Order: sequence, then structure tokens, then C-alpha cells
Amino acid sequence: MTDPRDLRVSDSEREHVVGLLHKALANALISLDEFTTRTETALAARTRSELNAVLIDIPGLVNTETVPEQRLELRTVLSKMRRRGRWDVPNELVLRCDQSWCELDFAVARIPYHVVKIEFDVRAAHVRLKLPSESALDATALQVLNCRYINKVRPGPQPGPQFVLSGKVRGGTLTITRPVALRLGSVMVRFPLKIDRVAEY
Repeated sequence: MTDPRDLRVSDSEREHVVGLLHKALANALISLDEFTTRTETALAARTRSELNAVLIDIPGLVNTETVPEQRLELRTVLSKMRRRGRWDVPNELVLRCDQSWCELDFAVARIPYHVVKIEFDVRAAHVRLKLPSESALDATALQVLNCRYINKVRPGPQPGPQFVLSGKVRGGTLTITRPVALRLGSVMVRFPLKIDRVAEY
């Protein structure tokens, strides 16, 4: 069995680590020279062990324990489905939604992965995704056909997890947003008024 540390990394994973280095620089955990050197190393990394090496001595940025990969399939037909609050998010999620209403709220969910893949198999349904404030989004592999598609998440690297969307959405609506919120340390105040503890990435 292949050691997870020897697995190859993608450009999105490298960009995620560079975002974490930006965060460490902003918090004065590393110097500007260290940031430059570590960024160059991260962008040249080929494996997870090489990539994690630039973060390993920075408190709170690397989970040294390997998180097992998980896959979850959510299916709904002619009904409603909602996931919200501090629910556990797998690294692979399949959403099969037929003539239904579905909301997946990731704003304060527990996400132990750098990348979360969501595969859509949606027909004539109303789907809403609420992504965490500091997450990134890649929807280039998602096919949206005869659907009202509203994406309010700006592209670009972020320090939080990256959501990669694929599959097909046929008919209905697909809305992707971030919470309207104010973060105060480890607490997030959302509007309409709701207070949640925030998971650290």
C-alpha cells in the first residue's frame, strides 16, 4: 500500500499551502525571507511529504496524523435535504438530487481535508451551497445545463479548503454563496443573527 506522504500533489494543493504561508507571515510566525524560501519549495514540491515540510514547524498549520479518505453519497427524490452546523465533511461527496430541494452549509462544518470534491448528479432540483469564508472554489469541471446558476464566490487562492465541483446539474437552480458574517476570533456571527464556533484549518 502506498504511503500517503508519497502521493503526488496538485497545483491547487500547492496554492493552498502558499495561502497558509501567507497566513503565517501575517501572524509573524515566519520572516519575509522564510516566506520566500518556503514558497519556492512549496511550488516545486512533488509529494505530500515535500509539501508538508514547509509547514511542519509552524504551530497549528499541519495535522501530522494522516486523515483517512472518506466518501459520502447523499440522495434525495421529491423531498428536502439539509446539512448544516458542525457536521463532518468527507473529502469526496456525491450529491444525487432529483426534483428536490437541497442545502449543504459548510460554513462551520468540520473539514479535515485540503480538498473536498463534490460530484453532482442533479435533475430539476434547487441546490444551495454555502462555503466557508476562507475556502477556494474550482467549478471548471461542472456542467450546468438549462439551469439558473448563481455563483457569488470569487475565484482565487484562499487559506481554507478548496472545493472542487464536477458532474452535471440539469434544470432547476444552483446557488453558491458564502455566509454573510463577521468573524471575531474563534466565533462567527452570521446574519440573520446566529453565532457559531469556527473550525480552524
